[in-house]
Amino acid sequence: MELFDSLKQKINGQNKTIVFPEGEDERVLGAASRLVADGLVKAIVLGKQSQIETTATNHAIDLSQLTILDPAQMPSDQHQAMLDALVERRKGKNTPEQAAEMLKDPNYVGTMMVYMGQADGMVSGAVHATGDTVRPALQIIKTKAGVHRISGAFIMQKGDERYVFADCAINIELDAAGMAEVAIESAHTAKVFDIDPKVAMLSFSTKGSAKGDMVTKVQEATALAHESAPDLPLDGELQFDAAFVPNVGTQKAPDSKVAGHANVFVFPELQSGNIGYKIAQRFGGFEAIGPILQGLNKPVSDLSRGCNEEDVYKVAIITAAQSL
Repeated sequence: MELFDSLKQKINGQNKTIVFPEGEDERVLGAASRLVADGLVKAIVLGKQSQIETTATNHAIDLSQLTILDPAQMPSDQHQAMLDALVERRKGKNTPEQAAEMLKDPNYVGTMMVYMGQADGMVSGAVHATGDTVRPALQIIKTKAGVHRISGAFIMQKGDERYVFADCAINIELDAAGMAEVAIESAHTAKVFDIDPKVAMLSFSTKGSAKGDMVTKVQEATALAHESAPDLPLDGELQFDAAFVPNVGTQKAPDSKVAGHANVFVFPELQSGNIGYKIAQRFGGFEAIGPILQGLNKPVSDLSRGCNEEDVYKVAIITAAQSL
């Protein structure tokens, strides 16, 4: 089944609610309207009512099934409840006055709606920088128990082929524990996309063929991941060809159950991950879907500011699927 058909089938009838802090943007508003019209999610769009209505009129967008909330005109009881919850969540790191200023930012309002259970996920970034989307999520939603960092995965798809690459977007450097966390979270992401994960911990070395601190880190990460998820098919350290090509895997790592058959590729640091996914995208003709933020208690997705309406539509579907 085509990827997004499968995801639509998963979320259909689940009544998931996605909040869009950038409701005044025509790409976001158009995607939200389509998602609701298609019966996939409920949508809350944040912004000035008058500006949203002007955008909808100018672009022939149906607002009838959307919930519109202007953070500056929020009912006093709703605002107070959100303010109290934010102050409590920040545990003395922000005063009530500072928290009130934070809630003037629609990304903080959207994040609080997810945190308070008023929405199942948030999609932002069409207008705001990545930090503006991720910072509130880290401060409020926070990472899952046992996870100390978020990471960014890409689904690489071409025809019937589908793979996960991570971390390709967030962490410039990863230590062994961080790489192990990314591996386990990437396996969870793979399952959302109907990929039965077989995880390769990538290096320029295969099973000790080279020496050095970078190799040792991947070996240690592999051991830590095995400790945390002993039933997960995962192996390392593996060069990419040993991880991906069956006859090379057999030759270089004959005892491995992953070598030659991997479909989740964990890079040792951001530089190789970012370069790797772009080579696959540009040379290999793969569609790169993402980045998909991993490791948060509840899903928040960061769009590219160069996105189009279709990108927003698809990312919202992914976000809803992550919330299941």
